[in-house]
Amino acid sequence: MSTQAELVWLVAAVARGDEDAFKRLYDATRAKLYGVVLRILRRPELAEEVMQETYLKVWTTADKFDPTLASPITWMVAMARNRAIDIMRKRGETSIEEEGPEALAVAAENAAPPARREMTDELKRLLACLGKLDPEKQRIVLLAYYSGWSREQLADKLDIPVNTIKTWLRRSLIEIRECLQR
Repeated sequence: MSTQAELVWLVAAVARGDEDAFKRLYDATRAKLYGVVLRILRRPELAEEVMQETYLKVWTTADKFDPTLASPITWMVAMARNRAIDIMRKRGETSIEEEGPEALAVAAENAAPPARREMTDELKRLLACLGKLDPEKQRIVLLAYYSGWSREQLADKLDIPVNTIKTWLRRSLIEIRECLQR
């Protein structure tokens, strides 16, 4: 995986229409994006479709990327994740997390051990900051931003008002951001 600085440079080059930079950006990020999309969709053919749409969007909107707001991988994952969730909602399907603890257990058993060893310092810091949240808020943040649950789904499944979910998510993200900036 490329460093964040390299990815920022590649996105800037893509914004200028550099096809070689686009290929390098694709090579550096495709595994991460595909993993996120496949986890949500669970269907390789749909995941491939979302990947194409995401990279087309990266190509057409690279000039709008602002490295002061997010890292390139975060920006790209957000695009891919949002598109995958849109497809799930349009199809009226549920994500793996909505299928219950049994599906989560199977997914956890299939997690690739090498991925755990390759944890970046950035991810370690993020997880440490996430760990400082109250357990209930940790769960809500993970279900929303890692698993793709909507605020409405969270409110329904956890029997908490939607406005409370929104507030908790916003405050939790602020806490995480402040923790990461220290």
